[in-house]
Amino acid sequence: MEEKMYSYKYPHPAVTADNVIFGFDNNDLNILLIKRKLEPYKDCWAFPGGFMNIDETIEECAARELKEETNFKAERMEQLMVFSSVDRDPRERVITVAFLALVRMQKVKGGDDASEAKWFKLKDIPQLAFDHEYILRVALNRLKEKIQLEPICFELLGKEFTTTQLQRLHEAILGEKFDKKDFSKKWEELSYKRLFR
Repeated sequence: MEEKMYSYKYPHPAVTADNVIFGFDNNDLNILLIKRKLEPYKDCWAFPGGFMNIDETIEECAARELKEETNFKAERMEQLMVFSSVDRDPRERVITVAFLALVRMQKVKGGDDASEAKWFKLKDIPQLAFDHEYILRVALNRLKEKIQLEPICFELLGKEFTTTQLQRLHEAILGEKFDKKDFSKKWEELSYKRLFR
């Protein structure tokens, strides 16, 4: 490889992308995980993700890794946060850019360096590799903020849904139960009423 004019000889961190993919099964919030085929954390569950290639953007890396490891494609992903704790990866100095997506659940299949891909109900999440439990907490907090401000039901439920489905979605994300009348007031405030059948 030809040395570039402004290349530096000091150590550089590696960059990865991790995908936090939420789905809803009409009762529970689910998260898409892969079982790692390789060390470190072989046979542990983690978010789909991996190292960025030298000729791609971090967004392209996130989409590629998701497809390679789960055979799933998310239509819209947003950057969640950069995670850069010095000791977050035992292999080397790794900075990860986490992405968040809300999707309608589909069948998934493990591939590449994932031996398995599977949807887990949020209440049944196994212990996660690396710092992915922390990343999940950050993603859940973002999701709780989003559901108060944006009509994210479209991405998780589709264009048509019932009040019961919407109430269950809010309860799953916010972790609390709503009285039916109280919830009716809530969705009126959020301008959801016109969407119901």
